[in-house]
This record gives sequence, C-alpha cells and structure tokens, in this order.
Amino acid sequence: MCVVATTGRRLAAVGLLMASLLAALPAQSQGSTGKGKARRAAATQPAPPLRDGQAETRLLQVFQLTSEGRSREALASAERLVQDYPNFQLAQLALGDLLSARTRALQRLGDVPAPSAASTASAKAVLDELRTESRQRVVAQRARPAEHSIPSQFLQLAPRHRHAIAVDAALSRLYLFENTPKGLRLVADYYASVGKLGIEKVVEGDQRTPLGVYFITSRLDPATLRDFYGSGALPLNYPNPLDQLRGKTGSGIWLHGTPPDQFARAPQATDGCVALANPDLERLLRTVEPRTTPVVIARQLEWVQPHSIQADRKSFEAVLDAWRTAKTEGDMQRLLGFYAPDFQAPKKKNLAEWSAVLQAETRALRGRDIELKDKSYLRWTDTTDTMVVQFGEVAEGSRTGPVKRQFWARRGDRWQIFFEGVIG
Repeated sequence: MCVVATTGRRLAAVGLLMASLLAALPAQSQGSTGKGKARRAAATQPAPPLRDGQAETRLLQVFQLTSEGRSREALASAERLVQDYPNFQLAQLALGDLLSARTRALQRLGDVPAPSAASTASAKAVLDELRTESRQRVVAQRARPAEHSIPSQFLQLAPRHRHAIAVDAALSRLYLFENTPKGLRLVADYYASVGKLGIEKVVEGDQRTPLGVYFITSRLDPATLRDFYGSGALPLNYPNPLDQLRGKTGSGIWLHGTPPDQFARAPQATDGCVALANPDLERLLRTVEPRTTPVVIARQLEWVQPHSIQADRKSFEAVLDAWRTAKTEGDMQRLLGFYAPDFQAPKKKNLAEWSAVLQAETRALRGRDIELKDKSYLRWTDTTDTMVVQFGEVAEGSRTGPVKRQFWARRGDRWQIFFEGVIG
C-alpha cells in the first residue's frame, strides 16, 4: 500500500516571507526541451484560467501581489487564505514571511533566523520542501499548455472514455480532461506529489512512481480507509502488461488525498502513489469513471495540437484493420503473424494456448465480418514504442460484443501484439 512521507512537522516551519518569487523565476520551465518546439509553443500561449484549485490560485495571487510590491494587499489575501485553509502549509509560510517583512528585509521564501543546532536538520528539510513546492507550483503556471493542445499519448479516445488524466512528474502536475465530441478539453489541473525517490518504479518498495499508461480500476470509499488517505483513493492497474513483460513488481499504486491536518505534500513524498490535496481529489472522485478513465504518468508531457498526430493514428489504424481482416477471414497463419513470440494473455496463457482461443473465436464467426467499435489508441514511447488499444469487437448481425484491450509493440518495422484480454 502506498504511504506518504510523514511531514507533519512542516506546520511548525511557518513564520516567514515571499520576496518576489515570481520575479525570480524564469519565464518558462527549464524542462521545456526534448521534443521541445511543441512544448515551448505551449508555454508561450497561456490558456484561460481553469476551474478548481482555488487555494492554489489564491496563493499564486499572494505571490503576484508580493512581487509587485503590494504587500498590504498580499498580507490581507494571505490572511484570508490561511483562515479558509488553515492546514495549507505553504500559505502559512507566505503569511509568516509577509508579517516578518514588516520589521526586517527578507531575502527568500522562508527567511527565518538560524534555528538551534538540535533542530537545524529537520527545519532545513521542512523549508527546502516548501520552497520546492512553491517553485513547482509557480513554474507549472508559467508553462501552461497551449489552448486546445493535448498530451501526445492520447492518439484517440472513444466516447466511452468520458475523461482522461495525465501526470507530468517534472512539473508535479496532474491534468484532468473531458472527452467531448470535439476532442479532449482540459478542464482542470492540480499540484501533485510523487514518490520519495522519484519516478520509474521497478520493484516493490522502491518508493518510486511508475511511468506508463494505466486505467483507474475502482473508487475507494474514504470510510473504508485510514484518515491518512484523506478524501478517498483511485487505484491504478499497475503493473500493466508492459510492466509485467519487463519484470516490474509492486502493487497498491493509487491516486489519493492527504490526512486532515495537511493540505498538500512535498513534490516527492509518497511510496509510489500520486497524492493530491483533498479538495482536488474530491473533484476527481466526482468526475472519473473506474475501468474507463485512462491515466498517463510521464516524466514530462509533450503537448501537441490534435491535428499533428493524425498521421500516426491513421498509420496504426491500418495495421489494426489488417488484424481485423485476418481474423474475419479466419486466416490463422496471417492472424498469428500479428502476435509476438513473447505474447501473454490473462492467466499467463502463452501464444500456443492463445492460438487455440483465436481458432475457436474465428470458427464461431462462421465467415461473418467483425467490426471494431469505440476504438481508443494510447501511445507510450520510452525504450520501445507501445500502443495501448481498446475496442468493442462486434460480429456482423450482433448488437454487442466483448470489449478488448491489446498492447502492441513496434518490433523493427512491424507492430506486434504482446498482450490481449477482455475487459470484464
């Protein structure tokens, strides 16, 4: 089970200022390189303000007022924010600094007198966490995605996926999308914490958050959980088939909240989960749908305009249609050519065992055509190029059919299936 680092001591670190944090930060995140043109364009075209995240929005207004020298307004805003969210440690920190600034010049966020030798290490750790949190929140606002842009992983989402989530670990940010008839629409984004030792989970207990394409599997009632998890939890299907193929281990990776006495955690504070402030998690709990909401967790999201990925989508769709044709025609030799030698199905069925399943399915068709409905393609690229595909397989003359999920990998110049299963 995921456990967040104990940082209750952060509440004792308040009493301190924010001397022009916004002015000191670069105009863009330093992480906007890589396939950088799309991301740099996104950073220079801020989208309109999003709903929710009111506490953070108000904190950033305090920072802005402070950087503009409007300390009286900043102080009044900070006092109201702390009154409304007394457990928001970073807001307490900003308020303390604004009060201290009335009597002495401050040099940085959390500019406090030197602590006693006995408490130096713990006090420094607390302040470092809060400074990093403030930096992550501000940089994320400076690197807002361009209007209408989407993460490159979302090649196509069927209407049954009413929402989607993407996490940018480099920015400590979770993005919530609504899947509309006109495509994905970003409706909110939130500060989020990841593993104590960062990302790229490999083994049980390594205190890292996994990277990849996942799905929310259920919604856990907070009444069944310890207060530690706050407003509830949304478990993910880690390890997914790609993780299992790579020998990764672990379990209990959730999106969850925070204890009642804490508003937010440090950017790296969990044993592998993604943790959000309770008001933000509550929005997710009211919005997302278990088993259909995809969650992409990336080191750094690449934001693109939807039209720029049409060619990749059409190219892969042609491969999937060729698989459908081979299955419709009952051409087992050609059909099995789409499956990788290391293929595994649920219950660890290998390719030889799965071929018997495919033969039974093609015989049951009795020459009827099959249609793939509600197709979704989510692409994951790291050391290999992977496509997570979901569709309804409906035989001619039938109104419904099984919903299937496949994992394809590009091997050389070919796409091959290394996992296939029915979504129950």
